[in-house]
Amino acid sequence: MTARCEQFAVRSIPARAGIGLRSEHYQAVIANRPQVGFFEVHSENYFGSGGVPHRYLETIRADYPLSFHGVGMSLGSVDPLSTAHTRRLKQLVDYYQPDLISEHLSWSSVGGTFFNDLLPLPYTPEALHHVVDRVRQIQDRLQREILVENVSSYLQYTHSTIPEWEFVNEVALQSGCGILLDVNNIFVNATNHNFDAQTYLAGVSPQLVKEIHLAGHTVNEFEDGSILIDTHDQLVCDEVWSLYRGAVSRFGPKPTLIEWDTDLPELTVLLEEANKAQAVLEAAHDRVA
Repeated sequence: MTARCEQFAVRSIPARAGIGLRSEHYQAVIANRPQVGFFEVHSENYFGSGGVPHRYLETIRADYPLSFHGVGMSLGSVDPLSTAHTRRLKQLVDYYQPDLISEHLSWSSVGGTFFNDLLPLPYTPEALHHVVDRVRQIQDRLQREILVENVSSYLQYTHSTIPEWEFVNEVALQSGCGILLDVNNIFVNATNHNFDAQTYLAGVSPQLVKEIHLAGHTVNEFEDGSILIDTHDQLVCDEVWSLYRGAVSRFGPKPTLIEWDTDLPELTVLLEEANKAQAVLEAAHDRVA
């Protein structure tokens, strides 16, 4: 892999629906060239040098814009930012020239030990200052804007003093990054923590939202009630579609990704979900016109 592949000029991702690119669908994508706006990949899946994944990604990148979505930066951790991680990410960014680069507003490591989860932050002024500084460092190293994604959560910190939506908004405002708004995560958290999802949407500045995620979740029942888990293994539910229409109405048409990470269905299922999102985006375009 060279420092930069000249055929991969930066392409502006349109306000269209895209899907996550998974290895199970490489051949179907190349064979069928589906009509989607873009593909999103997990950055860390391509940290290895060369090999089959890169050959497929290079072929697909020649025809589609890309979004890079990271899961391993541990943005909110107090561990030092990994120089090796950001260096490898910059090499990928410089080579493939993705239009969007995103990370989760979460933490997943302590003392050098990593957890297999995206853990929520305490929403305090101290945490806000810490995360803003980390985002600035990452953007300086990449020489690119990144987006931060709101994450799902199953507990809340008693010492949090800032509503989640205000925290996410302030991270973007103070660091100069954008927001990847996960509408399913808003619905999951609103249900789990008993707040109004519409209040969340109203608390986010429209100019900061650069991408939207949609996914399915699972309802876990237990003796005292139920909890929603962001599993990315289901169709998007009706309530999340409704919230998405409200988000598009407030923020305008944005690149929208259908996430599906486990129990992957056939590619056609993802494309059908993307078509639903595309219909919402086109209706919004028509209203603006």
